[in-house]
Amino acid sequence: MEFLLSKGDYIKSFKRSFLLVLVCVIVLVCTDQDYYSLLGVSKEASSREIRQAFKKLALKLHPDKNQNDPNAHENFLKINRAYEVLKDEDLRKKYDKYGEKGLEDQQQGGRYESWHFYRYDFGIYDDDPEIITLDRGEFDAAVNSGELWFVNFYSPRCSHCHDLAPTWREFAREMDGVIRIGAVNCGDNRMLCRIKGINSYPSLYVFKTGMQPVKYYGDRSKESLKNFAMQYVTSTVTELWAGNFVNAIETSFASGVGWLITFCAERGDCLSYQTRLKLAGMLEGLANVGWMDCGTQGELCDNLDISTSTTAYFPPGATINNKEKGGVLFLNSLDAREIYQEVMKHLPDFEVISAASLEDRLAHHRWLIFFQFGEKDKSNVQEFKKLKFLLKDEHIQVGKFDCLSSPTICNKLYVYQPCLAVFKGKGTGDYEIHHGKKILYDVVAFAKESVNSHVITLGPQNFPDKEKEPWLVDFFAPWCPPCRALLPELRKASVHLYGQLKFGTLDCTVHEGLCNMHNIRAYPTTVVFNQSDVHEYEGHHSAEQILEFIEDLRNPSVVSLTPETFVELVQRRKREEIWMVDFYAPWCGPCQALMPEWKKMARMLNGLISVGSVDCQKYYSFCHQESVRGYPEIRLFPQKSNTAHQYYSYNGWHRDSYSLRGWALGYLPQVSVDLTPQSFTEKVLNGKDHWVIDFYAPWCGPCQNFAPEFEILARTVKGKVKAGKVDCQAYAQTCQTADIRAYPTVKFYPYQGTKKNILGEHIDSRDAKTIADLLNEKLEAIQNKGKRKKSRNK
Repeated sequence: MEFLLSKGDYIKSFKRSFLLVLVCVIVLVCTDQDYYSLLGVSKEASSREIRQAFKKLALKLHPDKNQNDPNAHENFLKINRAYEVLKDEDLRKKYDKYGEKGLEDQQQGGRYESWHFYRYDFGIYDDDPEIITLDRGEFDAAVNSGELWFVNFYSPRCSHCHDLAPTWREFAREMDGVIRIGAVNCGDNRMLCRIKGINSYPSLYVFKTGMQPVKYYGDRSKESLKNFAMQYVTSTVTELWAGNFVNAIETSFASGVGWLITFCAERGDCLSYQTRLKLAGMLEGLANVGWMDCGTQGELCDNLDISTSTTAYFPPGATINNKEKGGVLFLNSLDAREIYQEVMKHLPDFEVISAASLEDRLAHHRWLIFFQFGEKDKSNVQEFKKLKFLLKDEHIQVGKFDCLSSPTICNKLYVYQPCLAVFKGKGTGDYEIHHGKKILYDVVAFAKESVNSHVITLGPQNFPDKEKEPWLVDFFAPWCPPCRALLPELRKASVHLYGQLKFGTLDCTVHEGLCNMHNIRAYPTTVVFNQSDVHEYEGHHSAEQILEFIEDLRNPSVVSLTPETFVELVQRRKREEIWMVDFYAPWCGPCQALMPEWKKMARMLNGLISVGSVDCQKYYSFCHQESVRGYPEIRLFPQKSNTAHQYYSYNGWHRDSYSLRGWALGYLPQVSVDLTPQSFTEKVLNGKDHWVIDFYAPWCGPCQNFAPEFEILARTVKGKVKAGKVDCQAYAQTCQTADIRAYPTVKFYPYQGTKKNILGEHIDSRDAKTIADLLNEKLEAIQNKGKRKKSRNK
């Protein structure tokens, strides 16, 4: 779809119509509310909060429930449109940056579901705190955090998914703390589900770092789900007796890990095996879990004054003889969750790092630091005590720092509120502040990614204003979900570009003046500074496209044209030169989607066709002068001749790099030779040149697609091998004699001193580069054979 532009100076004859349209447009613009306001959410709202807000409004405003309201349909379309945009990461970024103007290629929202759908099918698990609804941006970070996950991939239209929902909720409540229970709505996350190979619903998978995902095929009862999941809880419960009990308690001091022990006596209820195993999973890395049979170990239980079944936590260094002095905690509960919470409270807090030792500690080790403001700061939740264990393999230590003890240090680090940051072992200069969710799996993923990447937090003191080295700077706001989704992709890209490009992030809510200085008007805005050159990134939020963007900056494939350079390079081009030009506007959605494909196409056409682009927002008058009426406008300026068109416009439906390349190559002058039966015999079979032949039929689709590729081949091997084409519809007998059984067929006819065999040598490829490489190998073999023959003759 193109953007249609209206300008009064060229439609004066339709002035009345124009004024009427203008009035309508003004009414539409003035009555439209901000999408966030329509749904009643803030700009920092998560996907889950947006779904919840939309569902609440949908149930209230749906036309099915407001049949007497003539405006019900229009009112519902507005909130439906707002939801469709804000739920999509890319559309939300465009809306935040350009408003509705940037969404004109995405005019959705004309259709909606019944009230029954929103009441019973929409957002199945949004109100269940034990179930974590995962979106595309956070899925990988979650399942690679080191925790055990059991994820339900579902579709809101799937009846079996709704049948499973009550069981999945019960299962999630029972397994809370043992494994993470997740849910992915494949209706809203089609790409994620496609990548993960989900082709039926519901699909249940176990994920754990270091192992392949495992699909569940059993019946969908709670007990079956629990038994399957517990197979992957690797923690064990140790049976203790007099021989190993004392040693276990005494060695806990050295290991720093205490013991939770269930003593089973004749009196009282003992924790079940399943409960003990659940506790082992919940406390993995934090406490060992064991049990003792007081029936067989009566003397030991008597010495410990245990006469009834009980559970006790022995912290590291506990003394058996004096339980009170040793800090032994007795727990009178049979509920795994209650016992877990009491033990977590009893575990020691993180080490507090002093201002005097901070620089030295951060210079020699990797650290995850919680910055707090006073002792009453509640930013540390009990679950974060698992961080030491989960980050052990990455050699990341965990500590706390009180900013009230040294405000100067925190100000220098741009820390003005409770937060956490990763320091990468190079002192206070190399660090990154966490801006994600304050939940365990997100913090773990951030810490692991950050220490192994090269993204740092920037501020006025280290902002790369006059740096000789190139920098990629991401201007963002922590409340902006697309900003948070981009950060992991920047970390991935920084690993690939280490030593070539430095990466930094600047929080515009903290450094507003610096962002204003660089004219930042939307978040995220990602910019590459290369001394005096500044380049803004407009692609999708993926590491792959960021890498392509950087590669294109280093080796530009597209020429940015001004009105002056357009006249010089395009209009006054050499007679044999061909240009393709994209007239675009930065705010235009289809233009943004085209840009990475346009650059990719330019790289594929390198040396054959010159490729450029004109920014019509910057050069509006020039584009109007060139009769550009919509964006993007793709034009091809062919080789100059007396009868040639000034340019050809691309009207194809597909704007991917391969479609555009194929269209452009069709305008290249033919290098290959069209052969008749007579010329085929004289030049190919009896001639003294090497030939590569394309046997084709005019009606054959694959032949038409291959034709431009064959012309590239003809240019590539020009001077070494001649290229010819034989029309098998016109010259069926020739093709039949050459044993052509399918179209297109490529054959090589090398000259080796005698008449060539009409059957030739079949080449099983339709890629120009592959065929060219193969021909060069064959030519080299022929040359070497000739040298050996001459040597023998001598």
